[in-house]
Formats: sequence, C-alpha cells, structure tokens
Amino acid sequence: MEKILEIKNIEKYYGNKTNLTKAIDNISFQVQKGEFVGIMGASGSGKTTLLNCISTIDKVTSGYILVDGEEITKLKGNALNRFRREKLGFIFQDFNLLDTLTCFENIALALTIQKVHSQEIEKRVEEIAEKLEIKDILKKYPYEVSGGQKQRVAAARAIVTNPKLVLADEPTGALDSKSARQLLESFEFLNQNLKATILMVTHDAFTASYANRILFIKDGKIFNELIKGKDTRKDFFEKIIEVQTLLGGDLSDVI
Repeated sequence: MEKILEIKNIEKYYGNKTNLTKAIDNISFQVQKGEFVGIMGASGSGKTTLLNCISTIDKVTSGYILVDGEEITKLKGNALNRFRREKLGFIFQDFNLLDTLTCFENIALALTIQKVHSQEIEKRVEEIAEKLEIKDILKKYPYEVSGGQKQRVAAARAIVTNPKLVLADEPTGALDSKSARQLLESFEFLNQNLKATILMVTHDAFTASYANRILFIKDGKIFNELIKGKDTRKDFFEKIIEVQTLLGGDLSDVI
C-alpha cells in the first residue's frame, strides 16, 4: 500500500533547561492511503501537540515527519505554504469559516488560492456539496446555518482540493449528538467512497468508533493500538472504552 504519512522517532520539548516538558516522547507510526485513523488520549497526553506537528503549526524537536514521501519538518517559506495548500486539509472544532463569505465561497476559497479555473471550481464545489448533502445551503452565510451544517461545509472545504491527508481536530466537539453523527457519517463516506485519508484527534469514544484504527497516546508515547477489522462499530466502541479504562482516564474523558 501507499504510505501517506510516516512519523519517525519524533520528540517535542517545551520550555527551557530549568523547566523542560517532553510533550512527545519518541513516537513512530505510519498511515496508509485510504486509512481513517483516530488518535485518543486524556488532556495533556500529547495528542494535540502531535497533530500540530503533523500540520506544521508546530515544529518537532527531533525526528522526522514525511507526508506523501516529502519530509516536512524542514520546510520553510513558499515550500511550506505550498505543502499546506496542496497536500493538507484541515477540519477544526470551531469550524474556522469566514462569516463574510457564503458557504460556497468558503469551500471554494482554497481552489481560488490555487488559481483553479472558475468553471472547475463551481463543478468541484457542487460535487462535494452534493455528496455531503449541503447543496441547499451553498448561497447562505455560516451564521445562517446550523453547527452541523457548518462542520460539513468545513469538511467540504478540507476535501475539495483532493489533499493527500485530512487532519481533524476534535471535529465533533462543538456539535450536538445528531449533528455529530451526521458529520461522522460524512467522514465515513469521504473515507470509503472518495478514499480520503483521515487522521482525527478526539477524546470521544463514540467519535473514535467511526475510525478504522485508533492510536492511544499516554504521557507523550503510544500506549496502545486498536484495529477495527471486522468488528461492528458497537463492538469497536466497547473495545475503545476498555483501553481508555486501562489508560486510567476518567469516564468523563471518554464519553
């Protein structure tokens, strides 16, 4: 299979010599094309720091990160901007949509920056909007639609450029249960039908149960790994809860 993401012995320190914190402690793993991988861990476990390093928001102290065969840990300037623009899609907990643009314009923005022809932009936005069932709100502004619809607009924006890797940071954190389920079903569709490669950080076992594989982070290290295989989502959910119990997290961190 084709490797989309390769993490090699990365470490991340914060602070100085007198007060040094190791947020990531020698983590290595790979994500293959078309995988839907969840990253779980209690607050302060290092999961968000890990995502920030992969997304180039933060820099690793040591080790290597490769996306689509390209080492991203040393990218700067235009090369870094091009990498973010062309190879990554982002889905954030708080949507990060621009209220001054319509939903259509929010989705189209990344394609506009890439100088894609206007007719091609319209075609691609309409196609992804139809697949995510948000075609009827494209002319509306973000403040005119529900939280679940906003998050599906954000998902459409992340995927419309055909990125190599979609990164989702607590994507259901601001949603009610119905909207969360709709979004996760959209993720499932993107992964299974469009072969999107998704890496999702979440503390929520229900959300994580939609992934194919879960990496559990504790104290900056990979503590355990679960593979869904032929399990039902319900069975996978129960296994996730069991590992969370082993991690020692409170149930409030799990569900």
